[in-house]
Amino acid sequence: MSRSSTRPNSAYPSRSGTPSLRDVVHGVMKIFHHEKESEAHQIFRQQVGHQPKPALGLPQTINPDEETVPGIEHPGSTGVIYCSDRAIANGFNYANSHEWANLGQGAPEVGPIPNAPPRPQNIPLPVDSLEYAPTTGVKALREAVANLYNDNYRKGKASQYTYENVCIVPGGRAGLSRVAAVIGDVYCSYQVPDYTAYDQVLSAFKRLVPVPTALDPKNKYRLDIEQTKKDILTQGLAVVIASNPRNPTGQVIAGKELKELVSLSRENTTIILDEFYSWYIYPDSEKDIGKSVSSAEYVEDVNSDSVVIIDGLTKNWRLPGWRVCWVIGPKNLITALSQSGSFLDGGANHPMQLAALPLLEPERVKLEKTSLQRHFKAKRDHVLKRLHALHLDVDVPPQATFYIWLNLEKLPPPLNNGLTFFEELLKEQTIVIPGIFFDINPAHRRNLFNSPCHHYVRLSFGPPIEDLDKGIDAIGRVVAAARLGGTKKMGHSYKKSLEGSSGINI
Repeated sequence: MSRSSTRPNSAYPSRSGTPSLRDVVHGVMKIFHHEKESEAHQIFRQQVGHQPKPALGLPQTINPDEETVPGIEHPGSTGVIYCSDRAIANGFNYANSHEWANLGQGAPEVGPIPNAPPRPQNIPLPVDSLEYAPTTGVKALREAVANLYNDNYRKGKASQYTYENVCIVPGGRAGLSRVAAVIGDVYCSYQVPDYTAYDQVLSAFKRLVPVPTALDPKNKYRLDIEQTKKDILTQGLAVVIASNPRNPTGQVIAGKELKELVSLSRENTTIILDEFYSWYIYPDSEKDIGKSVSSAEYVEDVNSDSVVIIDGLTKNWRLPGWRVCWVIGPKNLITALSQSGSFLDGGANHPMQLAALPLLEPERVKLEKTSLQRHFKAKRDHVLKRLHALHLDVDVPPQATFYIWLNLEKLPPPLNNGLTFFEELLKEQTIVIPGIFFDINPAHRRNLFNSPCHHYVRLSFGPPIEDLDKGIDAIGRVVAAARLGGTKKMGHSYKKSLEGSSGINI
């Protein structure tokens, strides 16, 4: 038997195991071979921060054309930022935003919805609020957050949250950055697909060594808790980070599975859960309307279970512009976050923290939850019905969040990948988010065509219903044109800027 016939399967042509220099060069050649054939992919790669980074063990080099300020390196943009920039290149601006359908926005509609409490109209400005707030936040708001979680998730439990378990932060990403800044040199588990900002966090905070887990659509993107337990033992994972409910797939870890995930925090592993969509749950039974999900329900001791919860007013209260959020965890974590906040962001807006206090009253929150769930469930069902009419059935329909993870593989090429689909919709004044932004890939080395998220886009049903219909109408026009043989006009002639076309030759 020849030597080649006994060699184990490997992703690297020269040998199994760690890539050699030849393998790295071979991989880069493959990327060029695939990506240079797509104008949409070239535009993506030309954005500063989106070039592949050197493989481990190779010298770190800086592109002199990209990085012109000494010592500065672009981390890469999140999906919403990149897509907004591309939309602006195609004529979008915030003055004419009503002419566009933004199905890419990661925010819910902020206006009145049926049977919800009235929207805040005025912000009081007492003189004391003009001072800096503490980096951990106003004590009264910290107490209100702790009391809300105790009321919603910890009734009858001996261990209760207090203000000392809460840190107020100026936005979810600020909270995530504060947490990342206080984590030591550890292996950090994350999943693909997941929230786009994790890519930048894992790139910027070098002490976090990223360890990916690919979620399987055939298993409805379920996080395998038993496999996670094995990975903790065999790979030495010290941190697990995840969104729950899940962005972008719209799935949720709940009940027994969430309880088992939380139990890992009692086995020398820190569990960081981004719970910003905890109210966006769509139960089948009317009696379950108004219920929400949080890991706080399964924490045994609030000061010894290493569970970190990040949430805030942004999604559930539909107040993204307020930038008032919080991190909940053991007291010792909160003191560390106070220190990292002192040099990262300086703390959340003082008047807005005070204005948030009445919004956290438990009775008001119950009303907010029920009205939100009924309204957004109706929008979800409406969009799914319209997509079905276009023969764009969703493989794994969302049970939570306000996102739809749409598989494009059955569409004619080149419309069957997220980046090209996105660029074609820009011509129709509609924005979606290409799936590759949810492929958490800190080194940016993976061939985009090989990404498990390449054939997907994320659609948001966060906007008002009239905007959703405008966007679905645009999708219908693009899909109909492709199915009628109009794909020759697709995949090229994209604008790189307002001044003209991309200038990219295919």
